[in-house]
Amino acid sequence: MLRLSLKIPIHIRTLNPTLISFVQRRAMSNRSYKDAIDLLNTLQSNAATLDAIKASGGQTKALAIPEMIEYLERIGYKQDDLNALHVLHVTGTKGKGSTCAFVDSILRHTKPSWKIGLYTSPHLVAVRERIRINGVPISEELFAKFFFDVWDRLEENNQQKLSTRSPKPMYFRYITLIAFHAFLTLKVDATILEVGVGGTYDCTNLVPRPIVTGVSSLGIDHVGVLGKTVGEIAWQKGGIFKEGVPAITVNQPREGLDVLRQRSVDLKASEFIVVPPLPELSETRLGLAGDHQITNAGLAVVLSQKFLELKESVAPQKTLPGTFIEGLEAARWPGRCQTVNDPTFPPIVWFLDGAHTVESLECCIEWFVSPTATLRTVSTRGKPIRVLIFNCTHGRSGLSFLETVLAKIATQLQLHGSEEAPHTFFDKAVFCANVTYADGNFKGDLTTVSISKDDLKTQQELAEAWTSLVPIFPKENTHVLPSIEHAVGIVREEASNGRPVEVLVTGSLHLVGGLIEVAGLSDVAL
Repeated sequence: MLRLSLKIPIHIRTLNPTLISFVQRRAMSNRSYKDAIDLLNTLQSNAATLDAIKASGGQTKALAIPEMIEYLERIGYKQDDLNALHVLHVTGTKGKGSTCAFVDSILRHTKPSWKIGLYTSPHLVAVRERIRINGVPISEELFAKFFFDVWDRLEENNQQKLSTRSPKPMYFRYITLIAFHAFLTLKVDATILEVGVGGTYDCTNLVPRPIVTGVSSLGIDHVGVLGKTVGEIAWQKGGIFKEGVPAITVNQPREGLDVLRQRSVDLKASEFIVVPPLPELSETRLGLAGDHQITNAGLAVVLSQKFLELKESVAPQKTLPGTFIEGLEAARWPGRCQTVNDPTFPPIVWFLDGAHTVESLECCIEWFVSPTATLRTVSTRGKPIRVLIFNCTHGRSGLSFLETVLAKIATQLQLHGSEEAPHTFFDKAVFCANVTYADGNFKGDLTTVSISKDDLKTQQELAEAWTSLVPIFPKENTHVLPSIEHAVGIVREEASNGRPVEVLVTGSLHLVGGLIEVAGLSDVAL
């Protein structure tokens, strides 16, 4: 087994005041996109801070909304100003990003004259991906402008109601302020707003009166990971419901559905809608791969219908309008069940999916081990070499994730009549840290100070879990690597003889984004 040591640079472990001061001085003089990103990164929480927040039992989350209201006022807006954004607010444990992508595409095809804002997280390669206008990330110039607009206003209006509050919000909250400011300045006709985490206390939950609210799948596998019941998760998600606003959800586990329904009553939603099956979707070639996307597409359709009904008085049709179908077929959401042919190394095909829960990994393998992906007809160059590149964040159960991968491979091979063995399905297994480059540094947009200094140890534990699950797997084909660049190097070495190589990259969206950057796939993947 390959073992490489990794010295974590000081800026990854923590940002000291001297460094922050230096970054601030340089950024304030240049004000480029890079300078904005460098300043933004000073607002990240390191691993120790995040652990402290978790240890608080969520007490700090309850302060998020009043803090955000204060920040919003300090940059010159009132909460009611956000109603002008005409918001579709979407939460859920899994599928909320895909749902937002479907809604965005549907509205763009149905209302081509509109200016439509889309706010999502996380980004894959560039922070500005989180803030899109008509499907396109705002430019580096616009991002820098809006970033420094917010920064300057916070500097000028520095009076704080509580001295214990930070002068500036943390990373995600700051980007949310940028998004609100950008969409209000650009006067969008509609805003699709994806919740970051949870719902009730999420910093996006600031809009007093969105047009519609939606909840994608609650993801019952999060119950064990988060230590919460389905009902507790549903209570959090249902916190985005608002008085006089429709509350729409996909079908959920009974307990979760009951709690969501009660939340809609308590928060005085105008109606509570459980999305019915839409037969037309099974006949539509959705732009996002995977059978699970039918559920997300159904939620997107009902959200879009209700939005257009309330904002434009467009009555829902009995059958899907042509523009809806066009939007569903044209939807794109990078890094989710995505197939990318390497433009520089033709033998390589990348299969990218940021699945990071048991349920999403099952969906990932259903897509990957199927006739439309890696089980398609073997090429004239012979059976491809298959490589798994995997990691997961510290604290998650890597063993259960890898058990899920192997079990689902076995199920899929049997389902499709393949004689391949699940334990030898992959020829190589690579477990690598989320560090972007081999020199231990990150691309600016991918810098994260929350990576634990034990991250490489986590990958070693994943490799050991893999070995325990697949004892016959050759040890020389199991790799523990300190960076994504190292992992790309392993794949390219395999492709050097011209034999086809198929690579599944999964377990983390940060991993997928870093790989797109290092492998030079941005032009074809994003």
